[in-house]
Formats: sequence, C-alpha cells, structure tokens
Amino acid sequence: MASAATAPPPPGNLKRIVAASLIGTTIEWYDFFLYGSAAALVFNKLFFPDSDPLVGTLLSFLTYAVGFAARPLGALVFGHYGDRLGRKKLLVLSLLLMGGATFAIGLLPTHATVGSAAPVLLTVLRLVQGFALGGEWGGAVLLVSEHGDARRRGFWASWPQTGAPAGQLLATGVLSLLTALLSDSAFNTWGWRIPFLLSGVLVIVGLWIRLSVDESPVFKQALAQAEARKAVHEAAAEKLPLVAVLRHHWRDVLVAMGARMAENISYYVITAFILVYATTSAGVSKQTALNAVLIASAVHFAVIPAWGALSDRIGRRPVYLLGAVGVGLWMFPFFSLIDTGGFGNLILAVTVGLVLHGAMYAPQAAFFSEMFATRMRYSGASIGAQFASVAAGAPAPLIATALLSDYGSSTPIALYVIAAALLTVIAVGAAKETRHRDLADIESSADAENTTARAADARTV
Repeated sequence: MASAATAPPPPGNLKRIVAASLIGTTIEWYDFFLYGSAAALVFNKLFFPDSDPLVGTLLSFLTYAVGFAARPLGALVFGHYGDRLGRKKLLVLSLLLMGGATFAIGLLPTHATVGSAAPVLLTVLRLVQGFALGGEWGGAVLLVSEHGDARRRGFWASWPQTGAPAGQLLATGVLSLLTALLSDSAFNTWGWRIPFLLSGVLVIVGLWIRLSVDESPVFKQALAQAEARKAVHEAAAEKLPLVAVLRHHWRDVLVAMGARMAENISYYVITAFILVYATTSAGVSKQTALNAVLIASAVHFAVIPAWGALSDRIGRRPVYLLGAVGVGLWMFPFFSLIDTGGFGNLILAVTVGLVLHGAMYAPQAAFFSEMFATRMRYSGASIGAQFASVAAGAPAPLIATALLSDYGSSTPIALYVIAAALLTVIAVGAAKETRHRDLADIESSADAENTTARAADARTV
C-alpha cells in the first residue's frame, strides 16, 4: 500500500506540477541549446574572427563546453540546498540565473567592438548558464517523481525530459525562422541577438507557473522526520547530503554516470555537431540542416512519454538498454544518410537517432530518482547526471569536430559514439531494476541504516 506521502495527488494538481517542471526545463534547455546552435552557426565569426573557419568553430564549441564544466558545481550547490531547503525554491533560482545569463548574451558586444574582451564575457555568461542548468534538471524531475506514484512514475517523470526536445525545437525554430527571413549579413549583424533576448519573456512566464506549485510531499515528510530525529538525538548532527550520497549511494552515482555516456554524447553529436558536419562535409545549407533538426525534435518530443510509459510496463533497464544499443548501431547509417545531401535522408538520420536517444532519456528521470533516498536524492541524481556531462556532452561536439578536422571522415566519430554506447550498456547492465520501488520505502531504509549507525557510534563512546 502506498503511504500518504507517495499516494498519487489529484490529477489536476499533478498536471499542474508536470506543467511547471516542463515549462521550466523547456526554457532552460531553450537557453542552453540556443547557445549550442549559435556556436555552430555564428559565434565563430562574431567572437573568433581571426581564426581559420574550422578552428573558429572549435574555439566556439570550446566556450560551449565550458558551460558543462560549471554543471557539476551547480549540481553540488543546488543539490545540497535542494535536499536541505526543498526543491521549489532552488528551481526558481535556477530559472532566474539561466534566463538572466541568456538575456545578457543577447546584449554582448562582439569582437569587432571590444576585441578579446568579447569571448571572455561570452565564456563567463556560459559558465552561469552551466551552473544554473546543473541544478535545474535534478529538481525538476524530482518535483514530478515525488508527487506521483510508482505505478506511472516513468510516464509522468518523462514529461520534464521533453523539455530538452521542446527547448531544442523552440531554439532551432526561432533560428530557422530568422535565417529564412533575414539575409546572412543581417542575421550575423543583429538577427542572432533576438532569440537570446526572447529568453527574458519566457522566464517571466516560467516563473509565474513555477511559483504556483507546492513543495514535494515526500520531501516535506522526510524533512519532518529529520527534525523529529534531531529532537530525539540532539547530539547527532545530520550528515551533509553529499557525504551521505558518497557513503550510501556511490555505486548508484557510478551507474548514473555510466548511463549518461551514450545518452549525452549521442544527443550532442546528433543535434549540435550535425550543423557543422552537414554544412561543411555534406554540402547542405544551414537552413536545411536546421529544418531537419527541427522536424526530428518534434518527433523526439512525442516519443519520450511513450518510452517513459513503456518503462513502467517492462522496466527502466530494458528500455534504456534498447536505446543505448540502438544508438550505437545507428551511427554508421546516420552519417551515410547525411552524406547523400538529401533533405529526406537528413530528416531520417536525425529522427531515428533522436527516437533511439529518447529510449535512454525518457526512463532516466524515474530511474535516477528511484536510486536515492529523499534527503540525498537531489544531490545524488544531480551529481550522477551532471558529473557525467563533463566527460560526455561537454566535449562531444569538440571531439567530433576535431576528429573531422584530423581524419576528414565520419568513421572515427561513429566509433566514438559506439564506444560511449558500450560504456552505457555495461553500466545499466550492472544496475538493479528500480521501477517497483516506493520513494518513501527508500527513505525508510536509509533512516534505518542511519539509526543503526548512530546506535553503533553511541556504544563506542
């Protein structure tokens, strides 16, 4: 029987919570992906104009990767306070930071105006973006996971995951519209700023919705239990969430990091690097490449909840493994289709790649949430997800571009993604199935373990 804390809330309330998480993640991913698309299309000319075109793209992707470097710090800070103060407060802060940094990028002077200060300012704002996103994901998926019930947790928790393709869809759609309406000169001069400035409007909408939802009931119950324990054991200080995660859940952190490898690397190769590969190696126009990503992102958005629902029926691991194996097998056909230069083949390549990616990304929210106890769940899920992004998503477009520059072939890039898929298969294969776990039961187990530890400590005094 589900506890009061884990019983499903009224449908209307749950849908409002899902909407609050979804719109927040959509805005944050819009901001993040907008930078990635701009890095591939214009930042090399505006902020690194003295470099060879491909070298300029490498430098542009390097600033893109810097944002990932800040994500683990965001995971640590937001995870710590999210486990201490609650999910909602930290999610509001992450949205403000992300939106503010993106709006400021739209106001930045370029290299032609302020010289080398321009890429420095761009890098600083990119760090703020990464820091905010490092704290956003964990809180958004936990807010939904902890409001729902175990029976349909995979489905409901997958909706915040659709914020990634929704943000990609929005960012790519705005860029595609602008490139269609504006000349290259106008777009490079001022048009590229419009999508960044639009972030300010989106943040206002996101804050209005996000402030309207309640804190997670599972977190409230766990906080009350912690306060009660403090009253009984006044001398026993509660361990920091990070310390508790590394002590009780270090294996789960490693599983989460391994699970992210194929998911993260494949996504950025399919959606960000493709803008470089298709335009430089396959002779596809910038507009055509953007339109292909736009169409595929719409399909990606639609299939994620379906994959999440399937994970409720057959388990998180089988669905995740299907996606990892599928992405690995698809890489050679993916590049072969792009090499033809045909728009239909380009759409097919990206769409199939993102559908297979969705099989990993959809169950990830519930899978990671179910690994950790409530009072360390924000920290555990965020650390596992965001520390992996430094080795996975951060250098993926950079490594792919460097491989293309060195070898002039897509083969090494395909092998790179296949190696990541093998790592993910090993990590998820070693994990335990979690779909039947009750989040309150996980908390109870952790509480019992902590109580036993305190009793043992008392006997040694």
